[in-house]
Amino acid sequence: MFRFGNPEYLWLFIAMPLLLAVYIYLNIRKRKAVQKMGTLSTLKMMMPELSLKRSYLKFWLIFAALCTGIFMIARPQFGTKVETVEKEGIELVIAMDVSNSMMARDVSPDRLSRAKQILSRLIDVRGNDKVALIVFAGEAYVQMPLTSDTQSAKIFLNTIDPSLVPIQGTAIGEAIRLGMSSFSSDEDVSKAMVIITDGEDHEGDAAQAAAEAAKAGVMVNVLGIGSPEGSPVPALEYGNNFMTDNEGNVVVSRLNEQMGMEIAQSGKGFYVRADNSNAAIRALETQLDELETSKSTSLSYSAYDERFSVLAWILLIILLIEILVYDKKNRLFRNVRLFK
Repeated sequence: MFRFGNPEYLWLFIAMPLLLAVYIYLNIRKRKAVQKMGTLSTLKMMMPELSLKRSYLKFWLIFAALCTGIFMIARPQFGTKVETVEKEGIELVIAMDVSNSMMARDVSPDRLSRAKQILSRLIDVRGNDKVALIVFAGEAYVQMPLTSDTQSAKIFLNTIDPSLVPIQGTAIGEAIRLGMSSFSSDEDVSKAMVIITDGEDHEGDAAQAAAEAAKAGVMVNVLGIGSPEGSPVPALEYGNNFMTDNEGNVVVSRLNEQMGMEIAQSGKGFYVRADNSNAAIRALETQLDELETSKSTSLSYSAYDERFSVLAWILLIILLIEILVYDKKNRLFRNVRLFK
């Protein structure tokens, strides 16, 4: 694959034909001015050291240098770059509720979108951690296995929506147990889970699962999203309408903070409610910073490898040649007729 990192700089090539036209125009004027002094053949005999071809060559070298420079600042990128990266952090499994109730708009713009914003910032801040993503509703699935590639984590995060889990519900206990199996077998690294949910546990075993995780050395934190007052749940297939129950009443989803607190307490972690401010994410960062970190080595992949350095060397060589080429013949190389 090939692309330019900053393709907008390629518009500078529009100026290159204009530069060439100006050079040709100035040369025509210069030639006419010289012809007023006599014929070119006579003037060449009077100035044997003069070399017009060297002057032309110097211009084309500068022209080539400018073109190379434009390509360079446009940042050509090609192929895939693999690096071995050593990081010092923890293992973090993030489990996100993607049930239909997460589309409620008691936080802006809605619960799920706000949760994505919070997690995106968390992933940026925890850049040295290994991260795994789990989505759950009536069932739980691994969206992304444990990895140190935080950029990939953010890409997977952006693809999360309620359609990923067709079975509705809120299986928090299943998500915790799936998260436990997502950690590595390394006993020296600290492990933590962050569960983002509106707190409705349809299975009733979430606190027990969190207690089992804490016993295994995994701290379970809960980020409650929504409001205790609640909000109607949009009917995704009917535009701006809301979901209704069997009796025709509008379904209102409320944040179950009591459940979130019980899960966090059982998991030896903490509970915090997320709103439209950044208080929740700061509290979560502080909590995770208290965990002991350990070093790990992994391969990091980037989709494109920078290739501008090759053009930089070409540009340097062209400029060195231009400097070494005199406008007139060099007496040391008088008998070398490269430009005959």
